[in-house]
Amino acid sequence: MRFLRLNGIFSAVLMAGALLMVPAVAPSAIPSAAAYDCPDVEVIFARGTSEPPGVGRVGRALIDSLRQQTSKKVDEYGVNYPAGRLQLGGGDGANDVIKRVKAAADVCPDTELVLGGYSQGASVIDIVTGTQVGGISWGSQLPAQYANQVVAVVAFGNPAVRSGGPISSQSVLFGSKALDLCNPGDPICHEGPGNEWTDHTDGYIPALTSQAANFVAGRLRAAGPSAGPLPLAP
Repeated sequence: MRFLRLNGIFSAVLMAGALLMVPAVAPSAIPSAAAYDCPDVEVIFARGTSEPPGVGRVGRALIDSLRQQTSKKVDEYGVNYPAGRLQLGGGDGANDVIKRVKAAADVCPDTELVLGGYSQGASVIDIVTGTQVGGISWGSQLPAQYANQVVAVVAFGNPAVRSGGPISSQSVLFGSKALDLCNPGDPICHEGPGNEWTDHTDGYIPALTSQAANFVAGRLRAAGPSAGPLPLAP
């Protein structure tokens, strides 16, 4: 009898320990609406090379300017990718953008999404939009059924501009809603004499980021609430 009682106590302790361990894993494995507060607008921005995680300097200037130009609630998401000097993380960045768009569309179908990137981050957006760089198409594109929720695409210092053409002329899904900005003299996107490296690193804030924000604000007014993603093909 005493053995059965002790055995029962021991089993209860083991069960309690198991239950204490489960919550550390289970909640994060199940996405829920609590993960998003469904803003009017979310800017998904890929930072430039060697910038710390987040939206980067150009992304920050764009978002701050956009918040001044619209009364809508604007949230932000910094694309999670290495952004290293060897330029090897573009595919990872594109996959993260696609994952974020899908997640937002599933939970917040009325949130208007804006995609953006600077320098290497612009290359990430090239991949997402199916834009070729140097005649080469690489990485994963955003599935067409999510294109309607993206209301604007902006890129700064995009290498595709000089090696194949801007997103606006190359992307079938996003060309009509895209703006590529190249600071004159930026060697990354401008081909010709008079280029200076500082035109790439310091030439986009505040004039061109404000111009891009004005473009996005205009797209938001024109687009209105999104109808959400189209149904998946069988």
